[in-house]
Amino acid sequence: MIILITGAAGPTGQAVATHFTKNGHTVIGVDKDDVDLLDRAAVQELAGRIEREHGRVDGVVHLVGGWRGGKTFADTDLDDWTVLHDLLIRTLQHVSLAFEPLLRKSGNGRFVIVSAKAAERPTAGGACYAAAKAASEAWTLSLADALKETGSAATILVVKALLNDAMKAAKPDARFAGFTHVDSLAEAIAGLYDRPANEINGIRLDLTQ
Repeated sequence: MIILITGAAGPTGQAVATHFTKNGHTVIGVDKDDVDLLDRAAVQELAGRIEREHGRVDGVVHLVGGWRGGKTFADTDLDDWTVLHDLLIRTLQHVSLAFEPLLRKSGNGRFVIVSAKAAERPTAGGACYAAAKAASEAWTLSLADALKETGSAATILVVKALLNDAMKAAKPDARFAGFTHVDSLAEAIAGLYDRPANEINGIRLDLTQ
């Protein structure tokens, strides 16, 4: 399969790339140093290049993220909203709009975002983050509606927070209760291909349970 990972440079992207590569798939990893995902024309060019070289894309794993927040609701800095809007929403819009046609061509494509429990239960200081995550979920559900009956699917994976080996090494005594290890996330993404598209299209799959 041809798998695109956006936000590929971090530990999560590396874990997902490793999982697919070791299983024989072609992984195209991009990060901000490769393509400016806030530049819609640049993202469209990326999609065009992948179409010319591969004819389709079988997976888009959108891992661009970030967190901004404060201690109280009244202390919310709306500059945080501006940052999170670009990171969590605008990049998603550009990537999904550019690659939806290629996912249709796959006939067995998967589009995946990682959301957070915070979108369901926002905290007072996390208003900007929770609202941006909720918006990204709504956008992805619209993509899912567009992919109905195509054999491809868009799925939201929900975590409390992500955990990697470097975090564990830095705090060996920490429990990290409810966190999802990036290797487990990679396995969950790959597992979406073992289920029929109509079963996972437009669902929120909670990985904290």
